[in-house]
Amino acid sequence: MPREKRLQPGSSWVELTTTASDWKAADPGLLATMLGQLHLIRAFEETVLELAGEGLVHGPAHSSIGQEGGAVGSIVGLRSSDGVNGSHRGHHQFLAKALTHVAPDGLRLGALVTPEVQTVLQRTLAEILGLAQGYCRGRGGSMHLQWFEAGALGTNAIVGGGVPLGAGNAWAQRHAGTTDLTVSYFGDGATNIGSVLETLNLAAAWKLPFCFFIENNLYAVSTRVEEVTAEPRLSARALGFNIPAWRVDGMDPLAVHLAMQKAVERMRAGEGPTVIEAEVYRFFHQNGAYPGSAFGYRSKDEEAAWRDRDPVTRVGREMKALGLIDDDGIAAVRRQAQHAMASAVAELLNADPDGKPGTRRIRPELWPDPGFSDVGVRGDLSEIAEARTAEEADFTGPMSPRKFIDAVAAVMDRRMGSDDRVIVLGEDVHRLKGGTNGATKGLSEKYPDRVLGTPISENAFAGLGGGMALDGRFRPVVEFMYPDFLWVAADQVFNQIGKARHMFGGENPVPLVLRTKVAMGSGYGSQHLMDPAGIFSTAPGWRIVAASTPFDYVGLMNAALAIDDPVLVIEHVDLYASTGLMPDDDLDYQIPFGTAAVRRTGNEVTVLSYLSMVGHSAEAIEATGVDAELIDLRFLDRASIDWDTIGTSVKKTNCVLIVEQGALGTSYGGWLSDEIQRRFFDYLDQPVQRVTGGEASPSISKVLERAAIAKTEEVVTALETLRAAFGEGN
Repeated sequence: MPREKRLQPGSSWVELTTTASDWKAADPGLLATMLGQLHLIRAFEETVLELAGEGLVHGPAHSSIGQEGGAVGSIVGLRSSDGVNGSHRGHHQFLAKALTHVAPDGLRLGALVTPEVQTVLQRTLAEILGLAQGYCRGRGGSMHLQWFEAGALGTNAIVGGGVPLGAGNAWAQRHAGTTDLTVSYFGDGATNIGSVLETLNLAAAWKLPFCFFIENNLYAVSTRVEEVTAEPRLSARALGFNIPAWRVDGMDPLAVHLAMQKAVERMRAGEGPTVIEAEVYRFFHQNGAYPGSAFGYRSKDEEAAWRDRDPVTRVGREMKALGLIDDDGIAAVRRQAQHAMASAVAELLNADPDGKPGTRRIRPELWPDPGFSDVGVRGDLSEIAEARTAEEADFTGPMSPRKFIDAVAAVMDRRMGSDDRVIVLGEDVHRLKGGTNGATKGLSEKYPDRVLGTPISENAFAGLGGGMALDGRFRPVVEFMYPDFLWVAADQVFNQIGKARHMFGGENPVPLVLRTKVAMGSGYGSQHLMDPAGIFSTAPGWRIVAASTPFDYVGLMNAALAIDDPVLVIEHVDLYASTGLMPDDDLDYQIPFGTAAVRRTGNEVTVLSYLSMVGHSAEAIEATGVDAELIDLRFLDRASIDWDTIGTSVKKTNCVLIVEQGALGTSYGGWLSDEIQRRFFDYLDQPVQRVTGGEASPSISKVLERAAIAKTEEVVTALETLRAAFGEGN
């Protein structure tokens, strides 16, 4: 018989409960602040449900009633510089952090509502109602609440979506030399989400000061946690990553506070992440003012049992037993909280002159200006207004032929040497003498703490980069080995990083560079070879640059690292070994932002292209003799593309051919041709023509791969077809 030995987890996993002595030993000021916050949050949530019932909340109203104890207990002891983020059910977390920020010395129950507290309540309610005075100027609503000044990093409507971002914030805190920490709140559903599990691993490996706070309210919308996992004690997830965990009664705010104290001590000491699971209960359905029993998935007896454990009642009862307050005092706290909310509502609503008697409306003057809708999708580029720019044709310094891939590594070396904020992270970037292609050659030796080799976990490290960027103290450069891997991290790339500035009010810088390479022709098959330009050009928030020469790469990367927007930098493996002129020692210029380069002048057709297809287009033009004007777009996103250069050319040639290599379905030229025809229809003698790959992704077979993509031959065919059309026109 084999011998078996029972293994023990590397970290502790404990259940923490309070005793009467814990309540007796607690600071009376702490208990008073807890009670005050609980009543303020409860009155706030009751008001939200009341307004939702009147049809005044546009969208969902995810009430946290019943769950307040977890947020208050865990946040009341934090600093303003500590960060928190949360989920779609996050009013209580946001309010607890904001109230702790404006009342750092605690709340006084006899004068609960200071002007600062009143402002927090009113601005938060305004945000949930979608009004201009809200913290996100009405854009965030109920599910996207953010106030950086208070350390409220932003709640999140994607289950588990905010967790990698929180880890990025924790990385920035640690590497900025602080003892600050970050807490990310999420529910039972998120514990089964890949981004959360990936981030547990990454945070543990890098010893980040990051608390994974699980609010286990036992249900998704209506599905019990036991139905979807074989281990309903969700803090058990920590053990697989060697993270210490505490399981507490979330209806007991003091128990939560004591567990958080233990976790905070560990995190501030640099010992790495923690997990806290607080078992809580939402008294109402997923959304709205009806209990779950009204929908048949919970019993009234179950709900009554949990209501008997109400955290608001619990703290008041314990304080009464200690002689710290009486029933009249508790009632007075409740009245103050309700009065504060009535005052906030009075500032935001008035009687509806067109409604039935007693109906209310939002004051019309408080709505955001409709013209604000698209403001802040990206920044205004004021940060590079005084930048030094250069073009290869005008450059007067010494230049030498260099390989394209050497330009990639050289400009990153220059920026990392001159700017300590630049951090490079991705799979294998710190090994193999420059990653898998040499793009980070020499960097890990010179900057060992700033070139971070990550686990194979695109969701986690992309989101971590996003959190670093939003923190503002660093400029992450995230490498995706192949563009197709972006789909693995699509939530972080598109829902989080791309939307963050706009979603939270339009002012937050998001200085992140995402590098990736198109590898068509390399034989890596359908899951490695896509061109991401078409997808990113339809995604809000991203800027896109693509260089076809070493000189341009240096200038475009410098621009990407200087602006406060997320930028996709696309490279192509076919260009890596190509040579071109590059300055010998001056790598500090930028390509003038938003400008294309005319590589060849002509009068018959305007050819628009980027990356390696610029060279293929030049070959095709030479082979056919068509008098084409070849424009290297360089800046590809909707906001940055050079419409002036394109328009001048179209008005001259009256004909456009868009050339790209990738698949038809994810074509960059699809949106570009539509936009050109809208802008320049009167100057076109025929519809915009396009060269693309086929419908299928490239295959492993060399023959089938070549059939799926475009190169010089496809451009030749298109130009000859156009020349025939010119003849017919004559």
